Amino acid sequence: MRDAFQKDTFQQIYEKYHQDVFKFLFYMVKNREQAEDLVQEVYIRVLKSYEKFEGRSSEKTWLLSIARHVAIDWFRKNKTIRERIFDKFDWDQQQIMDYKPLPDELALQGEQVQQMYHALDACTVDQKSVILLRYLQELSIAETAKTLGWTESKVKTTQHRALKQLQKQMNIIAEEREGFLSEKTRVKY
Repeated sequence: MRDAFQKDTFQQIYEKYHQDVFKFLFYMVKNREQAEDLVQEVYIRVLKSYEKFEGRSSEKTWLLSIARHVAIDWFRKNKTIRERIFDKFDWDQQQIMDYKPLPDELALQGEQVQQMYHALDACTVDQKSVILLRYLQELSIAETAKTLGWTESKVKTTQHRALKQLQKQMNIIAEEREGFLSEKTRVKY
C-alpha cells in the first residue's frame, strides 16, 4: 500500500512540476540534452529523499532547490564543458522540445529574450539562480529564500546585484549590436 502511495505521489509531483524543473535547468545549463539528464538526476534524488521532506516549504521550492544543487554539482564537475556550451550555443540550431508547450519567449526566440539569455552568462550561479527563480518560476522573495536556503535579505541583495549585472550586459550587447549595424551600414554606402 505504501509503495502505491509513493508511486502516485511521485507521479503527481512529476506531472505538476516537470516543466518548471526542466525550464530552470535548461536556463542554467543552456543545453536541452544536458537539462534532460539533470532532470533525471533531480527525480532520482527526489525518490531517495521524499520520505525526509517535512513540508516546511512547498514541493515546488523543494524541487527547485534540488535542481539548483544538481546544476551546481554539474557545473563543478564540468567547468570547461560548461564554458564551451555557453560560448557555442546557437539559437538557430538549438530547439527545445518537451511534452508540454514551450514558453512563449523560447518558442518565439525574440531578439530581446536572446540578448537577456546571453546576458545571464555574466551573472554568478547565485545571481542566475535568483533571477530564474524570481522571474521565470515566479517565486516570491520568501519562496526563493526557502529554495536557496538563504535569508530574504540575501535574496533581495543578490537579486539587486543580478539585475544591475544584467542591465550592464544588456547595454554592452546593445552597444555592440549598434556598432555592428553602424559598421555594416557604412560598408554598404
